[in-house]
Amino acid sequence: MRVMVIGATGVLGVPAVARLLEAGHEVSGLARGADRVPAVERTGAKPVLGDLFDETSLATALRGHDAVLNLATRIPGPREMTRKAAWAENDHVRLSGSATLAAAVRRVDELRTVVQEGISFVYADGGDHELDEEAPISPRGVTASSVRAHGNVAALEASGRTVIRLRIANLVGTGALLSPLVLGARKDWTTAIHPTDAAAGAVASLKAPSGIYNVGATPVTKEHLGRVLAEAAGVRKARTVPKWLASRLSLAEPMARSQRVVSRKLADATGWRCELPEPGPEWFEPH
Repeated sequence: MRVMVIGATGVLGVPAVARLLEAGHEVSGLARGADRVPAVERTGAKPVLGDLFDETSLATALRGHDAVLNLATRIPGPREMTRKAAWAENDHVRLSGSATLAAAVRRVDELRTVVQEGISFVYADGGDHELDEEAPISPRGVTASSVRAHGNVAALEASGRTVIRLRIANLVGTGALLSPLVLGARKDWTTAIHPTDAAAGAVASLKAPSGIYNVGATPVTKEHLGRVLAEAAGVRKARTVPKWLASRLSLAEPMARSQRVVSRKLADATGWRCELPEPGPEWFEPH
């Protein structure tokens, strides 16, 4: 399969390119300018110039491909994550980028499969209940753009294309942000995933039918994940923001929910399984 990866140099894109190449696919990486070509080349993908926000440019880049994985994000750094304005670029990538992608794909007849990243934080608080893809969602603040991005590409199904929308769990481990912080009640549930497993899930989804798919490791309590993060950061204990307080902060509230997200649908459809199924010290070792 000829696969274009958008966001090839990112925390998900790099391992996704590696997985695709291992599986024998022809892999391209979108480079928004000549200055980005060396970075794309380092991933092993073939650089193709194109602009995620320009329909004609992107359509030209997508020609000759059977599938596209849109893994592009602009997640703010740890010092900026508490500022709403810092998330504006990420919202722009998800909203304008997904809309431009959908328009460009319509101009490329041979491209039949589209995979769009997204996040599992959109689920409503589920308490102790497992949350599959049919569970209620409650997008709010910075999570809302993920749902709208899914909606932008979902319309491509009407043209007979396979459209995969991923709800990826909290990225934890090598290459991801390390913040020894518990948002919400320690007894509540959270779902994390190592970037390499998330990338493998995105690649596996190319074999799945159209639909929404969760991509997460085994859910654990927030207390469990807090211990793992504290150990990795070399601190005695993870800091805690109580649920009552986090619920009043628009940026923190979605992450303070109890979300016991399960990923059986993707596993059943593709055979994908996490190689690192539960958060532990090995998540912070080079892979």
